Amino acid sequence: MPKVLHLTPQEIDTQAKRSKYTVAIVGCGHKGILYANMFADAGFNVVCTDADASVVKKAAKGKIASTLPETETKLKRHINQENINVTSELKKAISQSDIVVIALTAKTDEQKKNNYTELVNICKHIGTVLHGGTLVVYGGIAGVGFIEGTVKELLENTSGLKAGQDFGLVYSPLIAPNAPPADLVLTVAASDEFSLEAASIVLKTLTGNVKEITDLKTAEIAALFTIAKQDALSALTNEFAVFCENANADYFKVLDALNLNIPCFRPTIAGEENCDGAYLLLEDAENLNIKLRLPALARQINEEMVKHAVNLTQEALRSCGKTLRRGRVAVLGSSPARDRFVELIEQKGAKVSIYDPSAKKEAQESDNIKTSLNKTVEGADCIIVLGGQEPLSRLNLKKLKSLMKSPSVVDLAGKFDANHVAIEGFLYFGLGKGNDQK
Repeated sequence: MPKVLHLTPQEIDTQAKRSKYTVAIVGCGHKGILYANMFADAGFNVVCTDADASVVKKAAKGKIASTLPETETKLKRHINQENINVTSELKKAISQSDIVVIALTAKTDEQKKNNYTELVNICKHIGTVLHGGTLVVYGGIAGVGFIEGTVKELLENTSGLKAGQDFGLVYSPLIAPNAPPADLVLTVAASDEFSLEAASIVLKTLTGNVKEITDLKTAEIAALFTIAKQDALSALTNEFAVFCENANADYFKVLDALNLNIPCFRPTIAGEENCDGAYLLLEDAENLNIKLRLPALARQINEEMVKHAVNLTQEALRSCGKTLRRGRVAVLGSSPARDRFVELIEQKGAKVSIYDPSAKKEAQESDNIKTSLNKTVEGADCIIVLGGQEPLSRLNLKKLKSLMKSPSVVDLAGKFDANHVAIEGFLYFGLGKGNDQK
């Protein structure tokens, strides 16, 4: 098996040469699959694994929780071409791999505390089958000192090997996972030169933009600060959007006037996207006996946006003479916040149908998942548009109206022009869009 720790650029300068190396991705979530796709695109053999059997089962079918439909499309293509294999046999995947990417972050529990149990167990399992010469990449978000104090110690103690001598250990988090490949910057950090050099050589086959950092703690803090900055900008954006709703103005037109109508300035209910990283920073601050007031407030604002979406839905139904308790709601598109949004409106008594064209047809009648758009909206009082999956802005609204009871639209993705929707006979409510119907 090749020794990746002492790799030279010439050994992986073509896809044919890279095909001799196997990369294990531990964690089949959004970031893990993004890493898997990038390594497969570059020509490496990739095996994805996860401790959660249900996640493995979905990933093996090319289904993941992602706001980018092209991510699923690419995963399915790589699986069909046998560039990516998905398995629940974690230890076997690690033992046969030259590069291991741990694409997991500590989970946040109901008390907003970080739970490291899964990560600790994963590191122990990896260590028991880790062989010399392997490059281990921690691709999740790490709290300050986590790589040196937890990951390194666990891997060394369970494997009997030494980081920087027998195996490589680096930190390379995906901070902006939705960025186009040409714009993606991968930061890589390590405390020893062998790990850093080997990782840089490997990661440069994925993107030409690789930034090296020679201190792990600096890289950990930089990643946390980047997430806090994104969270604060998202909170400000969401606050401005709600302001425009109440001022009966269109936030998106304001963005056009400012030449700022780009993704980072658009409102979103996907507040949990930065959740784990944000709470890692807040916990580190608490351990240092300081309060980070702005990051804490930003987190609160972003998490409340799902409830704001529920309120918009209530207003839409109320305008149709309905309530959530008796309302039938059709949810179109994908979002990291979809499950939470559906949970909240179902708690208030709404009957929900979710449009998911990739779901198995035989399963659609046993739950609220529908593979047919017409069946999803049939008898509905309100359509909720989350985005993703398909060009929803080009939906045949006239046809959908004929299938619905009380046609109303809640646009949570800025997909529609309010006037166009009104012309088609719908009541329109949009995130960041003022409306005389309120």
